[in-house]
Amino acid sequence: MDPQTILVFGTGAFAARIVFDIAGTAVEPVRVVVAGRNLDRLGWLATASGARAVVFSRPATFVGCACDLFQSEQVEALLTKERPAVVVQAASVQTSSVIAATGDAWSRLVAEGGLSATAVFQALLSVKVAAIMTSLGSDAPLVNCSFPDVVNPMIEALGHRVACGVGNVAILSNVFAAKSGLVEPGRLKVLAHYQTIAPWRRPPEERVGPAPRVFIDDVEVADVFAAFRAARLTPEPAIEISGASGVPLILALASGAAWRGHVPGPNGLPGGYPVRVSGGIVDLDLPPPVSREEAVAWNSQFEEANGLRVDRNGWAQYTGRLGDLLRRHAPSLGDGFFVTDLDEAYRAMKAVRAHLQARS
Repeated sequence: MDPQTILVFGTGAFAARIVFDIAGTAVEPVRVVVAGRNLDRLGWLATASGARAVVFSRPATFVGCACDLFQSEQVEALLTKERPAVVVQAASVQTSSVIAATGDAWSRLVAEGGLSATAVFQALLSVKVAAIMTSLGSDAPLVNCSFPDVVNPMIEALGHRVACGVGNVAILSNVFAAKSGLVEPGRLKVLAHYQTIAPWRRPPEERVGPAPRVFIDDVEVADVFAAFRAARLTPEPAIEISGASGVPLILALASGAAWRGHVPGPNGLPGGYPVRVSGGIVDLDLPPPVSREEAVAWNSQFEEANGLRVDRNGWAQYTGRLGDLLRRHAPSLGDGFFVTDLDEAYRAMKAVRAHLQARS
């Protein structure tokens, strides 16, 4: 059987976690193409992943391919040449480490206003890849790893397809499953927007704020903080869990196999959900008490209150404290933008970021 090709855009820590874990877990033959601008990093990711596949006796091969995501013709040429079974977009112009950064006015704005301050940075390359896939008529599932709770609705609003994201809800669902011993797929189901993760970075006695909704055998847990008191995340991005959580999903999408788990942004929805995957298709796998409409509304409320909401017409509006903060520094941007003007919004936000990073 010819190996399925998985195309991974990105050479950072998140992409590395994915390709390294594919090397250690693949069961069916796969060929992984890692694409990015950093040639030395590409070479090492391919070499280390190939070596790991040998260590674990896995049928996976890895190659690096130079590709600048800012150059659409390079992305188009690579997609045309490789015809991947799955596309994984893990590159971004804003590192996730900003959640633990301190010392400048930009990191303080993100800490006070929320991660949606980085949404246009996270969206830029993912939207470019999605648009090129649309123009080529590609039917490969797109897995967007860059802030999918918020970015995937932007991709959907632009008329492009996105299968889902990686991480966020899957961080909590897998931690909760491990702590409770409920490891059988489907027994524990979680609804979680990325904004529900922050409390779990603090000690149990300091946890305040929104909680995820957790169901065990389709019965909702009344006090999630009490039930999973022993669970705690690091202040830094939990890439060891979030990146790894995407690997069985990506392999299932590539092979057409069945899989159950949790993903953010399935089919462009906001927030995170339990899902089923079969035949390369991602579907919601909600507990019976919860309808699709209820689950979407529950996830949508977070960005409605504070963050970046995207309406059906493609209007992106900053809300709550984040909206107030951005209007101080860039009134026109703070008032919102059409997602079709993402490049312009990116340039405006980039100027704001540069200005604030210069301030201690």
